[in-house]
Formats: sequence, structure tokens, C-alpha cells
Amino acid sequence: MLLDALTLQLGYNATLVTLGATLLGITAGATGTFLFLRKRALLSDAISHATLTGIGLAFLAMTALGLDGRNLAGLLVGSALSAGAGLMAVHWMTTRTRLPEDAAIGAVLSVFFGAGIVLLTVIQTLDTGRQAGLESFLLGATAGMLRAEAWLIAAGGAAALALTVLLRRPMTLVAFDPGYAQARGVNLRAVDLATMGLALAVTLIGLKVVGLILIVALLIIPPAAARFWTDRSGAMAALAGAMGGAAGYVGTAVSASAPALPTGPIVVLAAAALFVLSLLAAPRRGLLAGALRHVAHRRDVHLRQGLLALAQGLPVYESYTQRLLVRAGLARPDGVPTDAGRAAAARALRDEARWALARTGQGNEAAASLYDGLRPISSVLTEDEIAALDARLAPRGV
Repeated sequence: MLLDALTLQLGYNATLVTLGATLLGITAGATGTFLFLRKRALLSDAISHATLTGIGLAFLAMTALGLDGRNLAGLLVGSALSAGAGLMAVHWMTTRTRLPEDAAIGAVLSVFFGAGIVLLTVIQTLDTGRQAGLESFLLGATAGMLRAEAWLIAAGGAAALALTVLLRRPMTLVAFDPGYAQARGVNLRAVDLATMGLALAVTLIGLKVVGLILIVALLIIPPAAARFWTDRSGAMAALAGAMGGAAGYVGTAVSASAPALPTGPIVVLAAAALFVLSLLAAPRRGLLAGALRHVAHRRDVHLRQGLLALAQGLPVYESYTQRLLVRAGLARPDGVPTDAGRAAAARALRDEARWALARTGQGNEAAASLYDGLRPISSVLTEDEIAALDARLAPRGV
């Protein structure tokens, strides 16, 4: 069953939902990258929670007009208006009062979400609202998704992704250096509004798939995972989009193969699995890579200290250091250095003397600042500079 879901063999509607969720994940990951870099991840949470009030008001308005209150397009319009009002409230409080942005976001988030819960409770008491299924917007529900709704989600995701690609340069510039961007003539307010507008669009598109509570995870987790792998913003956005798409694809497929499992939480768990993998296995920032670098650095420090001890005829007391010297063929088990060990010890002692002279002399300040006790001096000084140091060391017998 899972294999059929992963290979899109569960029927037209299931395939459409899976592809729509995949496109949503790609869009959310790419768009969320700029929120993440701008350090406004919490803003997406306020946007998503503010949509609940709009959903309730849109349902009441459509039913009052004799329309279908569950029409997705109408609910999305109401959500957009409500979330836009929430964004304007956050902006007003941060610019016109002394409230910091996180406090303003928290206030808007709680007030709009509380109002939305009250509206949902009221709607459930109405004859037209008992079977509305509006609670599915909290955590998402794709089981009853109509074909037109899936097409709407896919089209909205494609449009938001296209706008993200189009605006990536000014959003990157503002995220890294707002002052420089402003000096270059970039309108910071317009770019920030565009970024928040894209986050709003992704939130609205993802309401049916992952729900308003969990959409923030799809906006933030893929960029956070991608950050472990790269330092380049373009590569980070592409990788975040790929991770978000993979989470949407796998999560929707797993949910389709086991209908009792909710789609939104499974998609978020798939994204979380990618984050944990990145946290552990990324080659530069991952925990495993950091642990390996620590072990290698510790080994190099012990070998260096052991060689300096051998060069000065001192006993090596540290058992770990002695094991390293023996394993490297630099000393015998009884602590006596081998021929290779004596040569390596002499080189280490000479290098240490060169570093000591370079650090106390004039003209080598830049090179001396790189001293860490392990780096060969030949990696930072030219042969002529090293020869000059050796000439000064020769009278000392080094």
C-alpha cells in the first residue's frame, strides 16, 4: 500500500493531492528561507493563527448570503483578510508603540486565535455549521479534498514559488544587510511586506493540507535543516525547497496508505526527520562531524605534545599520547623514540622555535595571529621568511 502511494498508484485524486502537497512543501521551504534569514520565523506563526478568525467570518458571511459556507476559495479569501489584518496590527504595534516585535506577535496570535475558536464554537451551534468540518483547518485534512481544491492549492503554490524566485535577490540583500540594501535604493518596507505576503500566501495554500497550527513548521523546519548543509542563500533556498517537497510527498503518501493517520502531522514529522538527519549528519555543522573534528583535534594535540616531549628527552606520562605515538610508529612501547619519531620530534621542535621567534619579532604579526600550536609554519610563511627565521635561530643551536 505504501509503495503504491509513493509511486502514485492510488488513483487520480490521491495523486493530485500528493503532487499538490509536494509543491506546497517546495514553496514553503523556499519562501521560509527568507523568513528564517530575516529572523522573523515567529511572524509566520502569527499569520497562521490569525487565519482562523477569517475562516469563521467567511463561513458565516457565505451562509448568510445563501452560498456554500465550505467553499474553499471563499474561506481562503476570509483567511487572507484576517491574516492581513493581523499583520497590520503587528506592524502598527511595533512602529507606533514601545512593544517589541515578539510581544506584538504574541498578542496578535493569541487574540485572533481566541476569536477564531469562539467563532468555531458558535458555528457548531448553528444548523448549517454542525457538519461544516471547519475544525479540519486546524490540523489539515486531505481525505475529503475535492479535485478543484487540489488544483487551487497546486496553482497557488506554483504562483507563490514563482514570486519567491522573482524576488529572491532583494529579499536576500535585506535579510543579510538591511543598511546596505537601503543605501542601494532598496525599499525595505516593500521587501518586508513582500516577504510577509509570500508567507501569508503559503499559509493560506497550506491550510487544507497541514492546517493553520502546523503550517509554521513547514515554513521553518526545511530552512533550518538546509542551513546545516550550506552557507549560500541560493543553495539554502533550493535545498529547503527540496526538503519541504520531500516532506510533503512522503507525508502525504504515508497518510494516503494509512487513512487513519492525519496528513498534516505526518508531513511535519517527515520534515522533522530531515531536520534530525541534517543535525546529525551534515558534513560541516552536524553533530557527528563536530564530534569527529573534536576527536581528530584531540589526537593532533596529543601527538604534537608527545613529539615535543620526545625532542626534549622528557618521558611521556599520558597513556593516550603514548598509544598514539606507538600506533604511528614514532615510539616503541617502552617509550623510546624510533628513528622516524626522532626525526618527527626534531621537526616539531624546530617548528615550535620558529613560531616562538615569529610571534615575538616584528613584521610577522599577521602570521603569528594564526598560531594554534598545530599549524605548520610553512603553511603561513614563505621559504625566504622561514630561512630568515632559521638564520636567527642558528646561533642558538636550534
